[in-house]
Amino acid sequence: MPVSVSVLGSQLLTLRSIQRSHSKHAALPSSSHETDTDSSSEPNTVKFIYTRASPSIRWPHLKFPETPTSPHTHLPQNEVFPAKTSPSDPPEEPPNLGHDDKANETLGRRSKTRVKKMNKLALKRDKNWRERVKYLTDTILALKSEEFVAGVLEERRVQMTPTDFCFVVKWVGQQNWQRALELYECLNLRHWFAPNARMVATILGVLGKANQEALAVEIFTRAESSVGDTVQVYNAMMGVYARNGRFNKVKELLDLMRERGCVPDLVSFNTLINARMKSGVMEPNLALQLLHEVRSSGIRPDIITYNTLISACSRESNLEEAVAVFGDMESHNCQPDLWTYNAMISLYGRCGRARKAEELFNELESKGFIPDAVTLNSLLYAFSREGNTEKVRDICEEMVKRGFGKDEMTYNTIIHMYGKQGRHDQALQLYRDMKSSGRNPDAVTYTVLIDSLGKANKVVEAANVMSEMLDAGVKPTLHTYSALICAYAKAGKQLEAEETFNCMRRSGIKADRLAYSVMVDFFMRFNEMKKAMGLYHEMLREGFTPDNGLYEVMMRALVRENMWDVIDRIIGDMEELSGMNPQVISSVLVKGGCYDHAAKMLKVAISNGFDLDHEIFLSIMSSYGSSTRYSEACELLEFLREHAPDNIQMITEALIIILCKAKNLDAALEEYRSKGGLGTFTSCTMYESLIQECIQNELFDIASQIFSDMRFNGVEPSECVYLGMVTVYCRMDLPETAHHLLLHAEKNGIILDNVSVFVGIVETYGKLKEWQKAESFVGSLRQRSSQMDRKVWNALIHAYAFSGCYERARAIFNTMMRDGPSPTVDSINGLLQALIVDRRLNELYVVIQELQDMGFKISKSSILLTLDAFAMAGNLFEVQKIYNGMKAAGYFPTMHVYRIMLRLLCKCKRVRDVEAMLCEMEEEGFKPDHQIFNSILRLYLGIEDFKSMSIIYQKIKDAGLKPNEETYNTLIIMYCRDRRPEEGFSLMNKMRSLGLEPKLDTYRSLITSFSKQRMYEQAEGLFEELRSNDYKLDRAFYHLMMKMYRTSGDHLKAENLLAMMKESGIEPTLSTMHLLMVSYGQSGQLEEADNVLKNLSTSGVALDTLPYSSLIDAYLKKGDFNAGIEKLAEMKEAGIEPDHRIWTCFIRAASLSEGANEAIILLNALQGAGFDLPIRLLKEKSESLVSEVDQCLERLEPLEDNAAFNLVNALLDLLWAFELRATASWVFQLAIKRSIYRHDIFRVADKDWGADFRKLSAGSALVGLTLWLDHMQDASLQGYPESPKSVVLITGTAEYNMVSLDSTLKACLWEMGSPFLPCKTRQGVLVAKAHSLRLWLKDSPFCLDLELEDSPNLPELNSMQLIEGCFIRRGLVPAFKEITEKLEIVSPKKFSRLALLPDDHRSKTIQAYTEGRKEKLEKMKKIVDPNRLKKINMIKKLKRRKHIREASIPNAIGKQRTFKPIGTERGT
Repeated sequence: MPVSVSVLGSQLLTLRSIQRSHSKHAALPSSSHETDTDSSSEPNTVKFIYTRASPSIRWPHLKFPETPTSPHTHLPQNEVFPAKTSPSDPPEEPPNLGHDDKANETLGRRSKTRVKKMNKLALKRDKNWRERVKYLTDTILALKSEEFVAGVLEERRVQMTPTDFCFVVKWVGQQNWQRALELYECLNLRHWFAPNARMVATILGVLGKANQEALAVEIFTRAESSVGDTVQVYNAMMGVYARNGRFNKVKELLDLMRERGCVPDLVSFNTLINARMKSGVMEPNLALQLLHEVRSSGIRPDIITYNTLISACSRESNLEEAVAVFGDMESHNCQPDLWTYNAMISLYGRCGRARKAEELFNELESKGFIPDAVTLNSLLYAFSREGNTEKVRDICEEMVKRGFGKDEMTYNTIIHMYGKQGRHDQALQLYRDMKSSGRNPDAVTYTVLIDSLGKANKVVEAANVMSEMLDAGVKPTLHTYSALICAYAKAGKQLEAEETFNCMRRSGIKADRLAYSVMVDFFMRFNEMKKAMGLYHEMLREGFTPDNGLYEVMMRALVRENMWDVIDRIIGDMEELSGMNPQVISSVLVKGGCYDHAAKMLKVAISNGFDLDHEIFLSIMSSYGSSTRYSEACELLEFLREHAPDNIQMITEALIIILCKAKNLDAALEEYRSKGGLGTFTSCTMYESLIQECIQNELFDIASQIFSDMRFNGVEPSECVYLGMVTVYCRMDLPETAHHLLLHAEKNGIILDNVSVFVGIVETYGKLKEWQKAESFVGSLRQRSSQMDRKVWNALIHAYAFSGCYERARAIFNTMMRDGPSPTVDSINGLLQALIVDRRLNELYVVIQELQDMGFKISKSSILLTLDAFAMAGNLFEVQKIYNGMKAAGYFPTMHVYRIMLRLLCKCKRVRDVEAMLCEMEEEGFKPDHQIFNSILRLYLGIEDFKSMSIIYQKIKDAGLKPNEETYNTLIIMYCRDRRPEEGFSLMNKMRSLGLEPKLDTYRSLITSFSKQRMYEQAEGLFEELRSNDYKLDRAFYHLMMKMYRTSGDHLKAENLLAMMKESGIEPTLSTMHLLMVSYGQSGQLEEADNVLKNLSTSGVALDTLPYSSLIDAYLKKGDFNAGIEKLAEMKEAGIEPDHRIWTCFIRAASLSEGANEAIILLNALQGAGFDLPIRLLKEKSESLVSEVDQCLERLEPLEDNAAFNLVNALLDLLWAFELRATASWVFQLAIKRSIYRHDIFRVADKDWGADFRKLSAGSALVGLTLWLDHMQDASLQGYPESPKSVVLITGTAEYNMVSLDSTLKACLWEMGSPFLPCKTRQGVLVAKAHSLRLWLKDSPFCLDLELEDSPNLPELNSMQLIEGCFIRRGLVPAFKEITEKLEIVSPKKFSRLALLPDDHRSKTIQAYTEGRKEKLEKMKKIVDPNRLKKINMIKKLKRRKHIREASIPNAIGKQRTFKPIGTERGT
């Protein structure tokens, strides 16, 4: 078939491929343009027609005889022009060209004045061949289109050798291959010179570079027999084939050379390697195999060989093999050149190994090579690919310093880097700088800009760049149009995308597979089915077949539109046009959602002998399972069993998928584990089904384990699995793992561009208070996209809020205001939350006002957030203000608001407000829930209003609510505090029968209550129950039991408890040993306590004052002051300085001593130990002691164990006992000032008339009582407190150092004849009517002088005495004993009267009272009226009950208007 090549306008060059037969040699490989001939026909003769060389064409006005051409190229005998010329030859003298003779002689021309012709030898030795060749080359290239090369040759202006003509052909061919071919054929046609081997190789090289393979094959065929088996000619022809990657042709020529005895040289092998590298994708280790082949031929590879191989590896980005070739090169002593280094640096850069590229760059310089622009640009690309802007900037400066400047490649690389980073403003600015610096942006520049802007959804900017490209006269390429089309498609701009596609075709650029695919995909997504199918058919007509991805998109769209007939036709196209086998078609159909068609094709594939694709099969099964089409699934399973009975794994995987889709996760997991689990399954679909089902059931740990199995087995996760597992790790508080998984997915080509995923990671970092990592993560997202999603910004604000970073959160808020998207309510709440977490509640109103000034409306959720914050801080005033403001603004309270309000009111013990809000809530139609009821129960428990608690409990049952754990725990604690532990224990049993487990604090309360009620067996039983049920008891439980055993006197059990602690893995501490020593001390076993101390000393434990204080306190309480002082000295000798514990022991013992001498002895011992403050308080009257006491308390305040509190209590006991009452008063007030004592002991100035003396010692309570009475007396003179108000004194029921505060205060008040009576409903409370108290304060002689004064002299005896747990005045002790022994029960007023009587009168009065009572009882026996008798008996019964209840309370007097110390029951 003729091939025509246009040459210089309208002239045509026509060639006919001819196949030549050889009798002795193998046939030359035919080119792609060869035609087959019939074997029976005559051999074709070679016809080579080149019209430009014919005289008839050159001189059309003359008539020339037809001269037949020889079928073969003739080789003339002479190497120079022949002596005789044909008639058509030009005259011998050339025309005058205007040169002088010397110049002509230089070019080998005849001189006008001298006629001299150079002989062959002279011509060859002439060194001016370059001028001759250049002159002839320029002359030929200067010819006009209608002029001929033959005319120049016939003028014979210069003498030429055959070698000169080779150079002329080569130099002309560099600019015009047609003229070079014309020159070659003219020489051949006129028989002046037949082309020798060098000439043939030269013209073949020219045609190869011009991509004129067919002409090169023709010339090689004609010249082959003439030039012989010359390796240069074969190499040239191989080079022609190699340029087009026709490796098979090159290999055939190489084999032909060997058959003809022509030994290939290194150039031959280099050409072969080049052809192989251009022919397609490299196979593994191909480069090393080719090297081995060269060496096996006895040829040593040179630098070109290695560079060719490295170039091929670089093109394939095959770093491993390129490094191997480079290493082989160095190991065989072939020195790399600059080209080698450039290729390796480029390859390292494209493979993301910028640091390695930099190392190679430094090595290059160290070996003396000078980097060129290619080197620096390659290094620049390496760092730009990593986004290392600092390094890129340094390399640019280096380029400028070396004199290269920024070229187009440099600008393109940096623009591309900015585009990938989402820094489009910088990319555009660099583009403008490029133009202003004189560099002209090329098609690559514009394409990179358009592509990056399009990916960032900056479609308008991308279109503007395209316009600038057209205005600059740069023709858009196919890639440029494709980038803009993709940008429009991504932005959903259908008309613009379609118009750009049409514009591309109008400009003469044919769409390629990518362009067609993008447009078909685009139309399919927008349901433009008609346009999509039209373009699809056009694509097929143009010879492009869709890839699998496009077919998948088409299938999804067609399934969505139910176009099943079109689907059938496309399946046919897949088979017929694309040549896809049934298995591949089935895979495409599965991904496209055509599961029924996929199942059919899968059966065809299996029937045709294809291996079963697990993923296809399991995807189909998953689809059937999701749509509950279990019959079709079973049918497919049966088909599998028939055609693959040995594939048990596949059947198991399919079964697991079906079970997952049927929501039977337990069975699916059992099947997964029973069939091997790890190391067995390889199906992504099966793993995906299991993981998704685990996520739905919130079995995150199992999902994580399955995912680990999946990765261990080498199964590549799908996008759905990645998304699910990122969510799982976030839910498991493992955000770093989730972030790593996100990056791993991107490395595998799966971009999880899902906002919910990003938000989940940021929120999880925030919850873990790792805001720095959340900030870094969002920063990486900003590099990918300039416009962040609002949800991501809000998540970052909340991440800052979790750590209280308000300033950072506000900076993000301001960024949203400036750059968008605008903040929302969630953003505002994040700001407020940051302030709340940072405890800057006082700034909340300021920020809210700022936001309102900016135009934001504060939502209800923001108000509730503020309300909740103040409620958590316990600021009732602010909460009530916000609550009332909400109601005024029209925001009606919700259930959540009521919960907040009631919880706070209960916490503040605002009983009336709680009851009022409860009524308001019920009026609004809200019913209290468990949370509210439990809050109210805790309120009443705190104020010990047990009656109201029973009412609330009844309301819970009436509301149909079942008491929960908190309810039961609160009620049990109520019973414990009400000294009814048996009922609490019964309730706990009921609680456990309902499946509710009591808290450990509930057990602790029960044990404590049983212990106080001396029900030691029950307490011990509970403790043993806890230990037997494997509860992890802390050290406090064991200490509690040790205190109980100490109280009960069972010191052996206390000792055994120590062994139990060690068995449970709890090492006893010094506090534990202290309790044991106190137990021994109370039981009088001081020797045992001393032994414990000695054991501690010898065991090497670092001792402090705690164990010594236990032993010293025991000695002092026993009255063995000398032993206590000796232990103090022993402690000092051991290097332990006495501290507040030792001071308190000695001061307390001094306050209880019989006389002043004993107290002084004890305090002198303290003085000798370095603490002289107590003895000075007794002996000195200096006011400077006040500041010293204040300084001492200041030092003790930070210490643990209530050091300052205990010391003040002991000091006040001492000062009160030895009648230093004024000193005691200012120490008491100093303790209140320093917050050692509560400020609310009494608040008469605030018209709060009650007082609370709990936790005070006896002496401090008596000081406080006197001060309170003094304040109340002043108030009574002003008419306060007003009637009918009652005044309450709270004494509590606890003992402080074996002293009952309740009994002590009652003894004092009873002696004074006060109107205070015991409360009928609460223990440890005294109540007086307001008018009775006012009258008593005005009229009682005891209240005439309440001022506290110091005794002028230290009394010899202690003014107070401890008797039966009551710290009373020493002078009152005889009366106290006589009254309690003879009368047992007596009213407070009667006690006061009897105590004031002289001893003899008191005895007579008591006797008269006793006799009168007996007479009264006798009279009552004579009453015969049954009704009256019944009434009297009932009254007696009630009184008896009260007396029994009082008797159960230790160290109590005056219970229920009675006075009865229970000393006999103390076991003393």
